[in-house]
Amino acid sequence: MTGGDIFPLLDQIETPADLRALPESELETLSQELRSYLIHSVSRSGGHFGANLGVVELTVALHYVFDTPEDHLIWDVGHQTYPHKILTGRRKQLPTIRTLGGLAPFPKREESPYDAFGVGHSSTSISAAIGMAEADRLQGRDTHSVAIIGDGAMTAGMAFEALNHGGDLRANVLVVLNDNEMSISPNVGAMSNYLARLLSGKTLTSVRESSKRVLKHVPPMWEMARRAEEHMKGMVMPGTIFEEMGFNYFGPVDGHDIHTLVRTLANLRESRGPRLLHVVSRKGKGYAPAEEKPVKYHAVGRFDPEEELPAAVSGGSPSYTQVFGEWLCDMAEIDPRLYGITPAMREGSGLVRFSERFPDRYADVAIAEQHSVTLAAGLACQGMKPVVAIYSTFLQRAYDQLIHDVAVQNLPVLFAIDRAGLVGPDGPTHAGSFDLSFLRCVPNMVVMTPADENECRQMLYTGFQLNQPAAVRYPRGNGPGVEIEADMAALPLGQAQVRRRGERLALLAFGSMVAPAAAVAEALDATLVNMRFVKPIDKTCVAELAVSHSALITLEENALQGGAGSAVNEVLAEHGLETRILNIGLPDRFVDQGSREQLLAECGLDEAGIRNTIERWLSRHCQSG
Repeated sequence: MTGGDIFPLLDQIETPADLRALPESELETLSQELRSYLIHSVSRSGGHFGANLGVVELTVALHYVFDTPEDHLIWDVGHQTYPHKILTGRRKQLPTIRTLGGLAPFPKREESPYDAFGVGHSSTSISAAIGMAEADRLQGRDTHSVAIIGDGAMTAGMAFEALNHGGDLRANVLVVLNDNEMSISPNVGAMSNYLARLLSGKTLTSVRESSKRVLKHVPPMWEMARRAEEHMKGMVMPGTIFEEMGFNYFGPVDGHDIHTLVRTLANLRESRGPRLLHVVSRKGKGYAPAEEKPVKYHAVGRFDPEEELPAAVSGGSPSYTQVFGEWLCDMAEIDPRLYGITPAMREGSGLVRFSERFPDRYADVAIAEQHSVTLAAGLACQGMKPVVAIYSTFLQRAYDQLIHDVAVQNLPVLFAIDRAGLVGPDGPTHAGSFDLSFLRCVPNMVVMTPADENECRQMLYTGFQLNQPAAVRYPRGNGPGVEIEADMAALPLGQAQVRRRGERLALLAFGSMVAPAAAVAEALDATLVNMRFVKPIDKTCVAELAVSHSALITLEENALQGGAGSAVNEVLAEHGLETRILNIGLPDRFVDQGSREQLLAECGLDEAGIRNTIERWLSRHCQSG
């Protein structure tokens, strides 16, 4: 399905300039073709699905009205940019998206001049758009900066910080709020579309702005006019909050009415200053199963579009996420102080069952990572035992709160850190490459790295029993498949586990690296230690191994700078030990997308890579024994 008979209009589009050459009357047909191509392509390659189907008409309209790439489209989160990539010369590469060496899963500046700003986390678009608009103003460039942000991303404080500043600055930005859950207003239809076109038109905009300039010199009249305008708007639209922040509000408009979108955006293109267009769309638009089950179809593997996605197959060893979800429910049954928190990752972090069984002790705070941590701190102050389930990459956004609100006050908050290390198809923005480094330098923290599923359960229990901040970090996917014990017992704090005794060489492995290190230790007749704790590090064990072995090798799925290996190096320095040591971990670069297995191999963290690295190092540095 690539030929001209199937996608006759889409086949003509290599760049947005080709799109702008089409008559407006053909845009609806083009949108239908683009949606059909998305269903065809993503069903064969996998990837983000529902959100992309929901922004087809909006993407077409934006590129049709604005002179991209001179005008800047700044996408928020970025998992809805497949139509954007298709229309900007990357259609043939779309089947490679999220694969090793293929298209990036999100906008990436190095990939295309049409990707104005790289993204992966949410709620950054408005800040970036304001910055670009200001830079263009100061350098005399007459351009437009457009931020496209979803209603979910509007739950983050950063979005409101940017709105507040942009309105005060009178920045020349257009914010397109893509309301794809009807969470702000369901008032979409002919009247709403008419009002949006009317309010965005030149005449009313000109009258409004000139009136503001005149009436501001007559304070009583200005206040009366302002209140009258707010009163009228409050009766027909939900935009008062944006107007109060200095943005002229337009909408809501139907996000699937291409002609209304084009005409409204064309009107807004002729105006200046902070503007917000409220667009209401539907996730999964045009594919009924995705419309009905948007969460299920958010990101998909390969599937037959003629059949609904199969149910998840049970059986086999549980993932680390599932281990956490089971432990959370078991622990909540035992201890009524447990309170589960997640920043908008209920499904991904394994809290579905917990949220259903213990709704009074559960909070999804939306995309508000900072709030999630300080909320936990407040709960802990009053005798609760909060558990924050969060991805490693998202915890980075709440680092200040972790330090100041939890660690400084030494509060018993447990962080269940999912997606630690390399995550695979979502690429560097979602990789958990730095948590060991940024956690172990924080006083009062306990940091644990489970080697398998059962150890994960026991470490969660261990951290929950402590009267101080603790973190258990575990990778995406399944562990080695060990039996999980129903009983829970606290591990001795800061105590490593020697799993194999060998000669000359000792492998000190942390977390996910224990399994591949075990095979290498067998092959090299080396000692293998499951270090378990990054903080407190087992200083006694490290010192004993340094004295009894000629060389130490540390292994971690984390950045080497400041990571677990650095902790071992510090122990050697503290004891004045000059034992040879090799630190193996993630390279000092951002690792692109691919499967987790491919990326581990690329970074030399699979069994073969670890053994090759050790043998090369030994041949250079340890020939004398």
